[in-house]
Amino acid sequence: MSSNGYNRATVTAIFSRNAPLRGKSGALLALLLALAGCSRHTKPIDKRIIVLGIDAMDAGFLERHWEALPNLDRLRRTGEFRRMATTVPPQSPVAWSTFITGMDPGGHGIFDFVHRDPATMLPLSSMAELIPPTSTLRLGPYVLPLSGGGVKRALRGKAFWQLLDEAGVPVTLLRMPNNFPPLQSKGQTLSGMGAPDMRGTFGTFTDFDDDPRAVARDVPGGRVVPVTLDRNRVALVIDGPENTLRLDHARSTVTMNVQRDPDRAVAQFEVDGQKFLLKQGEWSGWIRVRFPVVPWLKSAAGMFRVYARKLNPEFRIYVSPVNLDPAAPELPISTPPAYSRELAEAIGPFYTQGIAEDTAALRAGVLTRDEYLAQSRSVGDEQFRMLEYALSRFQRGVLFLHFLGIDQDSHVLWGTHEAELLKTYQRVDTEVGKVMRSAPDATLLVMSDHGFATFHRAVNLNTWLYREGFLALDSPSNLGQGEMFAHVDWSRTRAYGLGLNGLYLNLAGRERNGIVQPGKRDKLVDEIAKRLEALRDPAGGKRVVARAYRTRDIYHGAALDAAPEIVVGWADGYRSSWKTALGALSPHTIEDNNDEWRGDHCIAAELVPATLLSNRKSKIADIWLGDLTVTLLHEFGVSPSAGMRGRAIF
Repeated sequence: MSSNGYNRATVTAIFSRNAPLRGKSGALLALLLALAGCSRHTKPIDKRIIVLGIDAMDAGFLERHWEALPNLDRLRRTGEFRRMATTVPPQSPVAWSTFITGMDPGGHGIFDFVHRDPATMLPLSSMAELIPPTSTLRLGPYVLPLSGGGVKRALRGKAFWQLLDEAGVPVTLLRMPNNFPPLQSKGQTLSGMGAPDMRGTFGTFTDFDDDPRAVARDVPGGRVVPVTLDRNRVALVIDGPENTLRLDHARSTVTMNVQRDPDRAVAQFEVDGQKFLLKQGEWSGWIRVRFPVVPWLKSAAGMFRVYARKLNPEFRIYVSPVNLDPAAPELPISTPPAYSRELAEAIGPFYTQGIAEDTAALRAGVLTRDEYLAQSRSVGDEQFRMLEYALSRFQRGVLFLHFLGIDQDSHVLWGTHEAELLKTYQRVDTEVGKVMRSAPDATLLVMSDHGFATFHRAVNLNTWLYREGFLALDSPSNLGQGEMFAHVDWSRTRAYGLGLNGLYLNLAGRERNGIVQPGKRDKLVDEIAKRLEALRDPAGGKRVVARAYRTRDIYHGAALDAAPEIVVGWADGYRSSWKTALGALSPHTIEDNNDEWRGDHCIAAELVPATLLSNRKSKIADIWLGDLTVTLLHEFGVSPSAGMRGRAIF
């Protein structure tokens, strides 16, 4: 309702009932509508708010290094620095979905990186699911889609920027997590975490290796491909997208021919009509290529980078995941669709995959730590160029950038290489200083979604459930065999773990072969939660679970029926094993984490709070992540939508 007693619908209705007025003055309608519409803002919209979403920026790390972070230190001294409550669980897709919608997971429906389909018991991504076409036409070896298909998102609720859109507030959102494909918006938005590479994965690198002992194999996040040089020549086949127009769904490929200098560590590369030279230890720029889909009729644009790890006498070539080309993306990644091309023209090609830092290549031994850091920092350079471009054009409204570099670097540096991790924080500090100087009149929020902790011991949650009698196998001899619940006997299983924090009951009427009656649900949840919180590590006697959260007590909203019954809040130093994430069991309940993935945050939320720095002081004592969502709306006089649980902090 407007301050003068009219809303937009009322004015339109009045005008439509007074036809003679239409002929006399179209300007009268415009004036009345403007009067009705302006009341949607209790504050002017010519203000500027800049939000830097620094994934996993940790409060304790900041406190140890204020002297090395002068701009962040100045921000906290002139404004404020606060620990901020995060989501349960403190996972990035969960937390950023709360920031997007202002709702807890019970409202927005994102509970973990990994969800499951209770009808099939198969794991699936929580961020987006590909839906095949419902109608096709077969033509020789090709299948042409006629109707249906697309991408289904799990996220529920309305995004804060859609509400700002309706109020006429401009938004620019760079690499917004869990926004693929991008939500309908009048603003300029670019998808971030959740956007796939050309293979439809979160990122799949290729390692070409001439070591005679190399074996063709898939590794988490990549592939190893043995090659043999013939007179210093070799053809490297690079996989692109799966060709869904073919009956066999064979992947489209391009071939990169390499000619190595016989005497020096240098080689010439040629692909899709382009030639470039690399010395050993040198990275290429972005190589744009076209993957054939239908011969002579259709191709798909993609791009990749090449790193010449070894050239002579050994030969080892890293090829990055094939990214969507932002200048001609085959899938929607921005609003308006041309915005990604505008960015590419302004700053050059850039990683479009949502998680671009290649920790998988480091974990697989394909990149060394120094090589990984060089790759990770090049990703950051692209993203901060993006920010600087957007900032130079930012007049009013909201400008947001999500930076994932601290999160990804922390996973592989936490607790062991603090000096290297500090360099990533210092890169952020430099950009914060630029923003403070460029936009001194703007409200500046530098915030994270969660903090960080050690990860020394991996817990196989399904193995624990098996040994406690809550999960059954078809045979004890199959303990540790297979993934995706391969040998689970569902007729005798009452509970199972999936994802990094989720524990579900095998509920009758929900799961495909559910046996737990709804009336016994709460009692069983309480029993499992009590036993989890009593779990101690045989190696040292430490508590393994800091808190077992009963979702019935902490979540609110229409998505609660899809939530796990328990969110396991691991203690510092512990986390679900990688096997648990995909529904597997291991012979060991708890084992050492010997992976390069040294730190994590998928533990009890109270142990890894989010962080907020601002050039304005807040007025509430206990800030929660969802409060920032409501604050953005409140600053422009926009009311929060139903289900938002936050408060304005200023």
